[in-house]
Amino acid sequence: MKIRRFYGKDMREALKKVKDELGGEAVIMSNKKHADGIEIIAAYDKEPDEQLLPKKDQLKVQANLSRPPPTLSEIIGDSGPDSLKALLEKQSQSASTSIPKEVRPVSVVQPQVYSDSAISASSHAHYSSQPNNQQNNQQQDALKEMRQELSSLRHILQFQVSGLIEQEKNRKHPLHGYLLQRLQQMGISDNLAEEVLSYAPESADERQSWLFLLKLLANRLQTKHDDILSQPGVVALMGPTGVGKTTTIAKLAAQAAHKFGVDQVAIITLDNYRIGAYEQIATYGKIIGCSVKQAQNSNELSDLLHQFRNKRLVLVDTAGFSQKDARLIKQLDTMKQNTRVNIRHYLVMQANCQYRVMQQTVNEYRQISLQGCILTKLDECYSLGEVISVAIENKLQICYLADGQRVPEDLQSASTKFLITSAAKLYKKFGLIHNRANDINNAAVAV
Repeated sequence: MKIRRFYGKDMREALKKVKDELGGEAVIMSNKKHADGIEIIAAYDKEPDEQLLPKKDQLKVQANLSRPPPTLSEIIGDSGPDSLKALLEKQSQSASTSIPKEVRPVSVVQPQVYSDSAISASSHAHYSSQPNNQQNNQQQDALKEMRQELSSLRHILQFQVSGLIEQEKNRKHPLHGYLLQRLQQMGISDNLAEEVLSYAPESADERQSWLFLLKLLANRLQTKHDDILSQPGVVALMGPTGVGKTTTIAKLAAQAAHKFGVDQVAIITLDNYRIGAYEQIATYGKIIGCSVKQAQNSNELSDLLHQFRNKRLVLVDTAGFSQKDARLIKQLDTMKQNTRVNIRHYLVMQANCQYRVMQQTVNEYRQISLQGCILTKLDECYSLGEVISVAIENKLQICYLADGQRVPEDLQSASTKFLITSAAKLYKKFGLIHNRANDINNAAVAV
């Protein structure tokens, strides 16, 4: 048996070198990680001259050689050069299969005379001294590394194939690809854009198709006209910090006081965390002329709601928390525990937020029943497609739109026509500029 050392930057490269130089019948004696890669000690059989061995040793050699040693193909699970599809199938199946049992090299009587005897002796001594669990861990690490590389290759190929499919689709239906790009640049989510495009007439021209898509979005978008002020009761505004809940409460209270009288409106705040929160809402209440109270817990909230039971409209201002803040769950539980009075909950979202952030906000606050939402900071938006997508995909009714800081002027009832028209205008104003900037950047890169 001859023993050789092989080096590679990773396990796959080292195993390939072993297979290329020694063939598939080579035996892996040990493997070791170094700072610059992987070292593998492999052996390959060269039958000893039986005439040089005593008869007793000849019998031992024949007995050992009668058992076929494990091949390199068996160790790495490779029967030859696989196709890419086969490699990907192996990678997907490997997650559900257990790690193969420990592979042990067959002990073969070494010939009395061979080259590089010092290396052979040290490698055998090192291999025999390794604990079984260490060998198993090394094999697991090697398999894990191979799986990760195959997984990375699969993801790259999936990306390339999807790009080719998209190019082929745009080649066959260029108008479809152009309209899809316009919807996405307007801020509409990919899924919603693909969905509405599936209903677009194939025979229509560009302008007719675009108007059809905008009308379809308008039909899918749900709005409520003046829902809070038209119905008496208790209304709580929920939402993350900084979205404008307190200012919106003040706007609603001012409009209600003007419409029904100051004695028919009351404000309760649950914000006990932010410095100056109560003072801020109390200042608004003093200007409007309505009652303002603070509740520390669910019991105090119930008592105050009972105290204001004869008011036409009671507005509850909640504390703003991040979706990841544990105190949000506590506040939601406080709202759920109050069963004496029916509270209508409305989610306040800033329209200039990212699509994923708004989607996560809706998911978190859906733990309580939401009657609708109020959109703020429309005056700061460069696109409205994101918030329109969130509202349509979650079937969330939009009730009010806030487009400024003035109390109570900058609050209006939601209108589907206004939202879709504003989204199209913002795309025309800012989306085309973005397209020209991209064209300039692409041209610069090409040069």
